[in-house]
Amino acid sequence: MSAVAVRLDAQLLEILACPCPEHAPLKVGTASDPLADYLTCTSCGRSFPVRDGIPVLLLDEAVEPTAG
Repeated sequence: MSAVAVRLDAQLLEILACPCPEHAPLKVGTASDPLADYLTCTSCGRSFPVRDGIPVLLLDEAVEPTAG
């Protein structure tokens, strides 16, 4: 098992999706920090915080991807 900060059940991670219109899968971490307590959309690039082991999948809470 890899040493990631986010520890979610693999089955849960498979069914979680970004709330953006594409409903794309999420990956653990961010583009700049794969060990961050975030889940990042594989389509739009938004990162969603994971607080106390609970993913906060609200667009208002998302961190927008940086340009460039």
